[in-house]
Formats: sequence, structure tokens, C-alpha cells
Amino acid sequence: MTSAPAPTVSDAVPWGAVWGQDAAVATLQAAASDPASMTHAWLITGPPGSGRSTLAAAFAASLIAEPGDDAAMRQVLAGTHPDLTALRTEQVIIRIEEARKLVERAYFAPSLGRHRVIIVEDADRMTERTSNVLLKALEEPPEHTVWVLCAPSDADLLPTIRSRVRTLRLREPDIDDVARLIAARTGVDLTTAEQAARHAQRHIGMAQRLAMDADARRRRDETLRGVLGVRGVGDAVEVAGRVVVAATDDAKALTAERDEEERAALKRTLGIAEGAAVPPSVRSQLSALEDDQKRRATRSLRDGIDRVLTDLQSLFRDVVMLQFGREVELINRELEADLRALAAAWTPERTLTVLDRIAETRRNLEGNVAPTLAIESMLVTVASGRTL
Repeated sequence: MTSAPAPTVSDAVPWGAVWGQDAAVATLQAAASDPASMTHAWLITGPPGSGRSTLAAAFAASLIAEPGDDAAMRQVLAGTHPDLTALRTEQVIIRIEEARKLVERAYFAPSLGRHRVIIVEDADRMTERTSNVLLKALEEPPEHTVWVLCAPSDADLLPTIRSRVRTLRLREPDIDDVARLIAARTGVDLTTAEQAARHAQRHIGMAQRLAMDADARRRRDETLRGVLGVRGVGDAVEVAGRVVVAATDDAKALTAERDEEERAALKRTLGIAEGAAVPPSVRSQLSALEDDQKRRATRSLRDGIDRVLTDLQSLFRDVVMLQFGREVELINRELEADLRALAAAWTPERTLTVLDRIAETRRNLEGNVAPTLAIESMLVTVASGRTL
């Protein structure tokens, strides 16, 4: 009687959760199984929604858990295994104190698993000073410690960081593939799923939200139609206000329920009955939670406005495509009549000026310019074709 073959890393790890990235999965499977293929510092890059975080978690599971140890696999994927440290910032930047704590943990030996894994999501949110904290740990990581950084592009990180990691670039999925995935996950019809995938520009998470949230779809449509209707400074001021309100509503929709759940969970942990007064001895803990939630709300609003700018880029990108005779692959097909009218009325130079202004607005917002003023200025360019 022959015994069954021992389970391999690829058999045990739920790599199937990583959708549409077969080449990247194969690379990391080989690295987890063969020390000769292993590198102790990785950078996973790809467009938002491409699966960077999911791939990093699956890789961590393959490195920490023994093949066949399903309980340890589940712990890693839930983010509760003691040998996994994952930094998921919901703030504007990753603070230097957070980076120092990661470096400290990197020098601990694994407690239960085969490796200690440090995952840094949104590594592009590190300032130069914060990045420098990681340099030595990335260059000379302790034995059995593996760093996994995630970012949209390697260009988003300092050259000194890039030189110390092995970069793995993810592919951008096709719209039809994303639509089929969203339809299978959510049960929405393929027409809605295709529209969501197209409007999200292949971002799987955002496509899923658009497919499931009629209010989000409505806010997006109203914002784009409002911008198309801007004809002067008065319109620019009015529409800018509506854009910021829509982004704020979007941010609140994403965070309000979670904030309340976190507050209720903390009260239960502290033994505070529902409706009871908060004892003075634990008010500082609730205040700390509220401070974190305020920082997350700021980040969420910034992200919401950034999504609006991404939608506007898609709008004027469609106009440019029409001006240069590219009739296919419009992102905003539902607005095709308006887009064609604008393409005929404007010169390509004017459209490109607006696209440049949108990119400049994004940079200004990263520099903490007031969102309403930044968008007003951008919309004046839309109305006039000239920058202020």
C-alpha cells in the first residue's frame, strides 16, 4: 500500500483567493517552497484593486504555516497569527513611530511558525524619513523574517527601498473578467457588473461596491453630469461644493457603521453596559479610539475626493479618445452623446489642459490644500480652458 504524498505549500495555501494573477502566484509558490528562490524582502506592485493585499496574505500563510496546518493558515489569513505583523494604515501617511515598531518586531524570532512576516500595505504612504527607518531591516533582515511591501508602483517608493527588495508586478485584469468575477461574487446581473467594472477602471473592490450600492452609482453619475454642465465661475463654485459634499457622504457611508461597531466592541471589552455612563478611568481609551476614527475619516474623505478625480480623468480621457478618432473602449459610455458634443466643441489641446489640471489638483490635495478651493480652481479650468 502506497502512502499519499505529503501536502505541498501550493496544496495547502488558499491561493485561489488571488484572482487573475497566475504568474505572480507561481513565483511566490516557488519562493515559499524552495529556499534557493526565496528573497527576504519583496515589493508587490499593481493598480488599485489588483489583489496586492490578498496575494501578500496568501504568501504570508505559505511562509508561516506548515503545509497542511489549516488552523495556522486561518489564523494568518485572519491577521491573528503571532508571527504576522500587518500594517494597514487608514491615515494620510504611515507615521515614523509605526515604522519603528515594525523594525522592532522584525528582529523577533518566529514564535510558532516557520517565518516571521511583516506586511506593509500602502507602502507608498511612507515619507522619506519613515522609509529610511526601514532601510537597514530590509537590507539585512534577520534569518526567518520576510518583509512584504505593497504599493501601486515601484516608482512610488524611494530608490533606496527599491534596491533592497525583489519587485513582483501584478497584471491589470480585463473589464470583462472583472465583470464576471463581480457577478459571481455578488449575484448582480452581468450588465450592472460590466458597468461597475468599467466605471471602476478594473479596480475589483470599487467595482464590487458600485455594483452593490445604487447610491454610490448615483453620486458618481451626478458628479460627472454636473462637471459636464460647468460653464462659468458660478457653476464651478456650485459644482465644487456638490463634489465635496458627495465625497463626504461617500466617506461617511464607508466609515459610519464601522465606527459604531468599533465603539460598541470596545465598550463590551471594557465591561460597559449599553446605555451606561462611561467611567472616568476608561474615557482615555474611548478618546483614543475616537481620535483614530477621526484620522480615518480624514483619510477616507481624501480617498473619496481622489476617486472623484479619477472619475473626472476617465471622463476627459474619453473626450481625448473621441477627438483622436478612437471610438472604442469608452469608460463612460452612458454619457457618450455629451462626450461627443464636448469633443467636437473643444480642441484636443484644451482637453489635455484640463487633464493636466486634474493631475495638478491631485498633487495640491496631497499638499493639504483645502479640497473645495482646489476643485473650484480645477473646474474654472474646465469652464475656460485656461489655468488660473
